Amino acid sequence: MTETSLSGVNLAETSLDGYYQQAIADMAVRDVFYYQPEWMELIAQLYGYKVVPLITQNTTSQITGFLPVCVVKQPFLGKHLVALPFSDYCPLWAVDEASAHSLVDQAIELAHRVRANYLELRCGPDSVLAPRKDLVVENDLYVRWIFPLDADTDAVWHSLRKPVQHQIKKSRQKGVDVVIARQREDMLRYHRLHLQTRCRKHGMPSQPARFFLELWDRFAGQGKMLLLLAEYEETVIGGMILLASGTTVRYAYGASDSSYLHLAPNNLLMWTAIKWGCEHGYKELDMGRTARDNEGLMEFKRRWGAVQEPLSYYYYPGKGGLATTSETSWRYRLLTACWKRLPLSVAEVAGDRLYRYLG
Repeated sequence: MTETSLSGVNLAETSLDGYYQQAIADMAVRDVFYYQPEWMELIAQLYGYKVVPLITQNTTSQITGFLPVCVVKQPFLGKHLVALPFSDYCPLWAVDEASAHSLVDQAIELAHRVRANYLELRCGPDSVLAPRKDLVVENDLYVRWIFPLDADTDAVWHSLRKPVQHQIKKSRQKGVDVVIARQREDMLRYHRLHLQTRCRKHGMPSQPARFFLELWDRFAGQGKMLLLLAEYEETVIGGMILLASGTTVRYAYGASDSSYLHLAPNNLLMWTAIKWGCEHGYKELDMGRTARDNEGLMEFKRRWGAVQEPLSYYYYPGKGGLATTSETSWRYRLLTACWKRLPLSVAEVAGDRLYRYLG
């Protein structure tokens, strides 16, 4: 028998203590980085979100299901619920179908209570959610790319395609060196490059510098976060942030200086990430969410021999938000074209203020 928890939820008092910590501990074992308490506390404190952990329990008070959702408020656009903001893949955790349905029912009830415009569940393919008539599923916008890791790094190297091996060797021969960041200040070096990449290449607001510093403070000491920097002649020309949990290491953020792309720093960064994951016992590298219509990025990840997996998102009562906007749509192209024209200093300040509304 499954018991639900929503009736007693007070949005002003909800925390991640007690039963919720037990559920989060279970999820961490299942490789879900975004369900770790440090991550949820980070996005809640930095962006001002309210995290509402929904649970189900059996008659002996054991947790049978867990789904944290965030209430996101947008000026002039109202509220929406999402599990979770800035978290690409948050699978629904439940021991049985009854618990899974109960969690979704709670989330829908909460959406009504807070008068949210829509509910977004970033669960990935789910056999329980797919048949539900009250949810709208989006299957066509995103995929995940999973690269299998092995303790035998030589075997992994020889499994790479020759053109990929050539780019890695070329980067080394040209003098690019990838180092593991050891100091908090290195995050600021990465952020400058990240800001440039987001604004000039992608035409999108960037995460504030304090977000990356918080990542370092909360996860670097635990070995759950790794910052790789590609350097050329004492200049940082590329960077990659990895997030680790369970048996999975994730390529979470990346940036590069477009004027140095002929040195193939991104290839060397990716190989360094793969090699590090193999040497530290991880089983897979999650190369992250990729928009299907981003042909360049799709091809880059495909070239490595990664396995493409669908990434379904579920909505109630209908689709909404930036995640449902195709990169080929006129709205997306208009937004990015305008943002690219901003001076970098203006884009940084504006991004600091606006980024929380993109969750």
